Amino acid sequence: MSLSWLTGPIFEKELRVSSRRRRNYVLRFAYLALLTGFLALFWLQAVQIGGGNLNQVSRMAEAGKGITSFVIWFQFIATQIIALIMLSNSISDEVYNRTLGLLMTTPINSFQIVIGKLLSKLLQIILILGISLPLLAIIRVFGGVPWIYVVSSLCVTLTAVIFVGSLSLFFSVFSRRAYVVIIVVILTLFVVFGLLPWLSGFLYFFVTGNWPGPRLTAAIFFPNPYGVMTYSTAMMISPMGAGGMAARLWPVHCGIMLAASSAILFLSVCVVRKVALRQATGQTAVRSSKKARTLSESPSKVAPPRRVAGPVVMWKELRTPVLGRRKIRMIIAIGIGLILLGITYALGWFENVLDEKSVHMAYVIIFTAIGMLFTTILPATCITSEKESQAWPLLLATTLSDWQILFGKFAGVVRRCMPIWCLLFGHIIVFSLVGYIHPVAIVHFGILVAWIVVFLSGTGLYFSTRFKHTTTAVIANFALAGVIWALVPIVMLMIVGITQGDIDLVSGLMDTHPFFQAGVAVIGATGSSGIYYWPGMESSDVAESTIWMLACMVGYMLIGWLFMWRAKYRLRRNIF
Repeated sequence: MSLSWLTGPIFEKELRVSSRRRRNYVLRFAYLALLTGFLALFWLQAVQIGGGNLNQVSRMAEAGKGITSFVIWFQFIATQIIALIMLSNSISDEVYNRTLGLLMTTPINSFQIVIGKLLSKLLQIILILGISLPLLAIIRVFGGVPWIYVVSSLCVTLTAVIFVGSLSLFFSVFSRRAYVVIIVVILTLFVVFGLLPWLSGFLYFFVTGNWPGPRLTAAIFFPNPYGVMTYSTAMMISPMGAGGMAARLWPVHCGIMLAASSAILFLSVCVVRKVALRQATGQTAVRSSKKARTLSESPSKVAPPRRVAGPVVMWKELRTPVLGRRKIRMIIAIGIGLILLGITYALGWFENVLDEKSVHMAYVIIFTAIGMLFTTILPATCITSEKESQAWPLLLATTLSDWQILFGKFAGVVRRCMPIWCLLFGHIIVFSLVGYIHPVAIVHFGILVAWIVVFLSGTGLYFSTRFKHTTTAVIANFALAGVIWALVPIVMLMIVGITQGDIDLVSGLMDTHPFFQAGVAVIGATGSSGIYYWPGMESSDVAESTIWMLACMVGYMLIGWLFMWRAKYRLRRNIF
C-alpha cells in the first residue's frame, strides 16, 4: 500500500527541505493576506453598506457569485505562476551541482527523480489551494453558486497547474537558468493556448467564409484550460450563456490535460536518464561543436588571449551570445514564432482589417507585454547568476568599481532586451511606411520603451543584489511590477467604488500605466484626427501627449536610477 515506489526518497527529501524554507511560509501568508484584502474590498463593493436588510439580502446571491468567481480566477492564475517559478530550476539545480549523476548510482531511478520533484512542489501548491477551499464553502451559503462549479474549477485549476509544472520541469532539464525556463514556458503557453486557437478560428473563416459558431468555438477552446474556465464562469453567472458544452464536459478536459502532462513527464524521464547517465560516467558535456573537436585534436591551435580595452564587465556582457549556446534550437524556435506571426498578418491582410485601430492596439499590447516580460526577468538574473556560480566574490576582488560593474550589467541587459523590442518597433515602422500609422508613433514608443527598460532594469538589479537566488529575485521584480501596475489600480478603483469618491486620481494613475500609454499612443497615431484620449486628461493633441509621456519617462527613470543607486550600496553585502 506504500507509494514509495512512485515518489522514492526524493519526495521525502524535498518535503524536509521545503518545510525548513522560510519563503514557503511567506508565500502562504502573502497569498492569504492578498486574497483576504481583495475579498474585503470586493465584498464592500458588491454589498454596499447602508440600505435596508431586504436590499442587502437580495444582493447576497450576486455578491456570492462575484466573490466565488474572483477567488476561483485568483487561485487559477496565481497557482500556475507559482508552479512555473517553483519548478523552473527543479532539474537544472541537480545538473549544475553535479548531483544528478550521483543519484543514478543509487537505487533511485529517473522516474522517481522526476515524479518526486514534481509532487513535492505540487504539494505546496495544493496547500495553497486548500487555504481557499473553506472560504468557497462558506460563500456558497449566500446562494447562487452550485457545487459543481466549485468542484470543476478546482479540478481544472489542478490539472492546469500539473501541466504547467510538468512543462517547466521539462524545460529545466535543458537550461540551468531559471529565467530562461520561465520565458520559454510562458511563450509556449501563449502559442499553444492563445495563438493556435485564434489561428484555427481565422483559418476556418478563410476556408468556409463564416466565423465559427458558439458550439464550434467552444470545441476549439475545449482543450484550453483558460477557455474552459471562462465558459464555466459564464455558465455559473448566466446558465443560458454560450459555451455550455465546454463547461459540462470538464472531466474530459481534465483527462486531456492529464494525458498531455503524462506525455511531457515521460519525455522528462527519458531526458533525465540520459543526462544523469552521461554525468555519472563522467561525460559532463558533449563535444559536438567544431571548436571543441578542434581543441581536442590539436591543442596547439588555441588562440592567444585577447587584451580587453575599456570597461571589462561591459565588454564581457556585450560579448555574451544573445541566442545562448544552443543557437540552432533558438533559431528554429524563433523561426516558428515568426512564421506564426506572419500567418496572423496574412490573415489580417486577406480580411482587410490591418487598417483598424483595434487590430494595431492588440498587436502593440502583445508586443509590449512580451518586451516587458523579458525586461522584468533579465535584470533580476545578472548578479544572482554570478552568486550561484560562485564567480561573484572573484569579480568583487578585482579593481573594478561598483558603478563599473553595475553599468556593465545594465549594458548587457539592454543588449539582450533590444531584439525583443524590435518586434514592437518593426510593427510600428512597417505600418508607418504603409501609411496606416503616423510616424510620430515611433517617437512615442521610443519614449515608452526607454523608461520601461530603465525602470525595470533598475529594480531588477536591486533585487539581484538583494537576494542570493535567481528565482527569488525574479519573483520580487514580478511582484513589484504587479503591485504598481495591477494591484494598486484595482485597489484604488475598488475604494473609489465603495466610497463613491472622485475617480480623477485613478484616471491620472492610469495615464502612467505602460499598457494604457501604448494603447492611447497607437490609437491616436492610427486615426486621422490626431487626438489622443487619455483617461485623466481626456483628449489632447500630439504635442501635449508627447510632453506627458516625456514627463512620465523622467519620473520612472528617476525611480529606476534610485533603485540602481541602492543596488550600488548593496553590491558588496551578502556576497556568499
